[in-house]
Amino acid sequence: MIRTMKYVSAAALAVALLSDPAGAQTIKIGVNEPLTGAFAASGTYVVNGAKIAADEINAKGGVLGKKIELVIEDNKSNPTEAAAVAEKLINSDKTPVMMGAWGSSLTLAVMPKLMEYETPMVVETSSSGKITTSGNPYIFRISPPSAVEAVAFKNIVDKLELKKVDFLVINNDWGRGTAEDFGKMFKEKGITVGLVETMDQGAQDMSAQLAKIKGTDAETIIVTTAVDQLTLIFKQAAALGMKKRIITTGGSQNPDQIIAQAGAAANGTMHLTTFLPWFPEKTPNPEATNYFISEWKKRGFDFAGCTESFRGYDGIRTAAAAIEKAGKAEPAAIKAAMWDIKVKGLNGDIVFRKSGPEGKESGQSQPNVYLIEINDGKIGMKSL
Repeated sequence: MIRTMKYVSAAALAVALLSDPAGAQTIKIGVNEPLTGAFAASGTYVVNGAKIAADEINAKGGVLGKKIELVIEDNKSNPTEAAAVAEKLINSDKTPVMMGAWGSSLTLAVMPKLMEYETPMVVETSSSGKITTSGNPYIFRISPPSAVEAVAFKNIVDKLELKKVDFLVINNDWGRGTAEDFGKMFKEKGITVGLVETMDQGAQDMSAQLAKIKGTDAETIIVTTAVDQLTLIFKQAAALGMKKRIITTGGSQNPDQIIAQAGAAANGTMHLTTFLPWFPEKTPNPEATNYFISEWKKRGFDFAGCTESFRGYDGIRTAAAAIEKAGKAEPAAIKAAMWDIKVKGLNGDIVFRKSGPEGKESGQSQPNVYLIEINDGKIGMKSL
């Protein structure tokens, strides 16, 4: 009888450990990223950066005495899939906090699930203004919204002598939001806004839009999309003999990848970015930057991925800091702790300020924004 009771007790304990996150051997963090589809290259970079963070944290003893475990799911670059992934991570995998979901449309699709299940998420990339202004208190964004990019860029437009600009943007919340926020800033500065052309995220041929833009009197094009589409745009613009200045936004360009794939067609292009892996000494945290870059290279990843992967690295470090501050791996406690953390991110201190309607504010950090230029296959920095 005593022997049987021991077996029953052991079985009960095992069930309790499996059903109770507090008794689990690891602390889970959900990762909702595009690993296939139009944004797969960028999403994969972010996930690889997240893995570096998890390994670093675990090597130092983990969080609250436990190792963190990344539960990584592919949202397939699709908003419907992104929402389904969020539901799985929360309900099936029992993750008390998530990171995601790269694109603005993907993140916006996830946000109702966060509200429904009262689970916080660190937004590592998405830049649509709606993400932090729509009244979702479970959102904590470490990337700059397009409005912040526009304000940073405002400081240099006089030096660039912009007079009239056209837009070519991806036809989703990210691209349309960029056109709106930058367009507003340009008008405030007395700069004329011309055409606003859009492209589907899977489009391979943008020559029709580029031909229309070529025929305008705008001297500059603002382009917003992911790296693979940017490469095609630069090649197609060169084939059309376009001589206009091209400036990209969103920090998702991977300039090294553009140089490798677009060659001379990339010369003269300018890019707003939030990380300077080419100039570690100019970053806010040179020691951490050098560590991250060395670890990235040690794992055999292309250097080009640094401009995306650092987001995943900082995102997981942010989530882990909130768990540590909360003292327990529970969604409500982690959400509350987000407001009290300060993480030395690779592009500046991560500190959340309130954004959005009173009582339902999202958290928004204010990272640094930089302008770089490609010339003769090399990357140079312009001051903002």
